Amino acid sequence: MKRKGTYDYTLFFTILSLLGIGLVMVYSSSSVMALKRFDDSYLFIKKQALFSLIGIAFMVIYSLTPYQYLRKLSLPVLILGLMSLLMVWMPSIGTEIRGSSRWIKIFNLSFQPSEFAKLALILFLAHSLAKNHQNIKTFTMGFFPHFIITLFFILLILKEPDLGTSLNILVISLTMMFVAGVRVRYLLGVFSLAIPLTVFLIMGEQYRIRRILTFLNPWEDPLGRGFHIIHSFLAMGSGGWCGVGLGDGRQKLFYLPEPHTDFILSVIGEEFGLVGVIIIISLFLILIVKGIGIALRAPDLFGSYLALGITLLIGLQAFIHAGVVMGLMPTKGLTLPFISYGGSSLISGLVSMGILLNISYQRRT
Repeated sequence: MKRKGTYDYTLFFTILSLLGIGLVMVYSSSSVMALKRFDDSYLFIKKQALFSLIGIAFMVIYSLTPYQYLRKLSLPVLILGLMSLLMVWMPSIGTEIRGSSRWIKIFNLSFQPSEFAKLALILFLAHSLAKNHQNIKTFTMGFFPHFIITLFFILLILKEPDLGTSLNILVISLTMMFVAGVRVRYLLGVFSLAIPLTVFLIMGEQYRIRRILTFLNPWEDPLGRGFHIIHSFLAMGSGGWCGVGLGDGRQKLFYLPEPHTDFILSVIGEEFGLVGVIIIISLFLILIVKGIGIALRAPDLFGSYLALGITLLIGLQAFIHAGVVMGLMPTKGLTLPFISYGGSSLISGLVSMGILLNISYQRRT
């Protein structure tokens, strides 16, 4: 039995809470840096507010659009996702920043195609896994085509290069396949190959080796490669239980790299303390629990797999970000969903939340 007409308002207000906290923290973490570099302390908050409005508009549109309509668009969207990943190497469109080709610039607007490509892949996998559910145990229909499509995305993102996002996509895709019923031995085979390949890719690049060494012992080179993560520790530690107060943090003052993006949770930890960090983690836990509940009660397999993939996408990114700033994982340039500055990640995240809200609207009782 379907229950229509009721959105999951707990999920909705959780998203709005994260957005509101994000706007406050983007200004707090970026105002001094923006004033010094661009002579406008409001530069990043003005952009983030605009991104938020655009994202909310898309979230509302997708929450009102029956998610079943997206099935017809899954293949075209997948192709567009692949094309956008290829466009980062086009000389007139692709933009290289700090040695990585991850951005596209069109009409003076820049965006990161991998953020939208991840959602495109999840949409297609949800459609295809549901469509082939009767043959999901077979190699030719259940495992091989879904793995090959995932592999294309991984290889294109690896070439940017972005190993962390590639591994995230692999984990999300294999989890979706596992839940759909793909034979475990096929998935274990992928993991058995992925582990040595990951080690090979890490050992093949000096900057990746340095990240691992810094993760293992940042104090070995406190003024060099360990400088940033040590200041993340200082930010988290100096915040104590309740923090030093909004706007009064020191580590954002050119000690932390990208305090408004990759290390924004460190700024939250310093200014709002352990209590603030617990609140953020709790909000993401609520989102994850709600997402899993929506997946379990979705009216069809497509909705179930789509809700699962979206929940994994947001949840994994949030906890990897937290793990990095706390020194539990090697450093990785990964934003905190809905809180960090960035138009591509924010808009794609809100689109995915709109889809999830629509699935909740149609959930079974």
